[in-house]
Amino acid sequence: MLLIIMFFANSCSQNVQSGPDPVIVAYVWGRGNPALPDPTHITHINYAFGYVTETFDGVGIWNEDFLMAVSNLKQQKPELKVLLAIGGWGRGGFSEMASCEDLRRAFVADCKRVVDQFDLAGIDMDWEYPTNSEAGIASSPDDIENFTALMREIRQILGSDKLLTFASSSSARYVDFEAVLPYVDFINIMTYDMGRPPYHHAALFPSERTRRSAEESIEMHIEKGVPPHKMTLGIPFYGHGLRNVRIADIANLTEYTEKWDEVSKVPYLVNDEGEMVFTFENPRSIAYKSEFIKQKGLLGAMYWQYAQDDEQGTLRKAVWQGVIGN
Repeated sequence: MLLIIMFFANSCSQNVQSGPDPVIVAYVWGRGNPALPDPTHITHINYAFGYVTETFDGVGIWNEDFLMAVSNLKQQKPELKVLLAIGGWGRGGFSEMASCEDLRRAFVADCKRVVDQFDLAGIDMDWEYPTNSEAGIASSPDDIENFTALMREIRQILGSDKLLTFASSSSARYVDFEAVLPYVDFINIMTYDMGRPPYHHAALFPSERTRRSAEESIEMHIEKGVPPHKMTLGIPFYGHGLRNVRIADIANLTEYTEKWDEVSKVPYLVNDEGEMVFTFENPRSIAYKSEFIKQKGLLGAMYWQYAQDDEQGTLRKAVWQGVIGN
């Protein structure tokens, strides 16, 4: 940790102004037979997922009983904020819904219904991505304008006392940020899946082993007009390699050797030939990301997803310690 502090010492101002309380947003997966998350080291939960119904005029929810149980965690931690994340990779219906005023109005009204029914703090929109069909969903050149209209109308129906957030691609594309910013509380930047071996997928800084870094992604968003205090930095609780592996299972990959990229500030695994075969996160890389969050004045951290941590909560505790510090 001493090295990390020294690394950032020259670029940090001594005249630090207080801003919003930092947030830690955990995406919690609702499918299968999930266990309830421990909210101790979390400020916000984005429940994954809700979705646009087949008729494009309402909100469906994976495992409503589990959503209610997650929402009820507020009895254990009253300051906890639970939001419904709507969408996710490969979930469509957004373009069709948002392009029609009547369908959009009905969908927005159902967002309000869901927030009230499950006593939620708000909505997190996870349309991946307006104008883009790479995930196998419908898209239109009008999606960007319609996304703005959708967010404006959700804000109007939820009012100012509820949260409205959305997940943004690391490329800072697909959204008219300046148009949307008046309606949202903050934006979760998905600074992961930015490469696969032989490239890091969640590097903090650019190096010869990156195609895009978290630092570059944040700068792209700032250039689009997003203020740092309205962004959370995304941290993956999984890795990429020959197959996707939970952080909890990385210790089982004993046939590989762990290395550290001193430039990008992330670990990786190599085979006997020295080739990168796996890219992932660990507490050391999270500590660097946490210092970056503070140095850049970001709102906090977001991670995907809670259940991919180990049983001891190694990564979520590292995020909490790094960002909140107690």
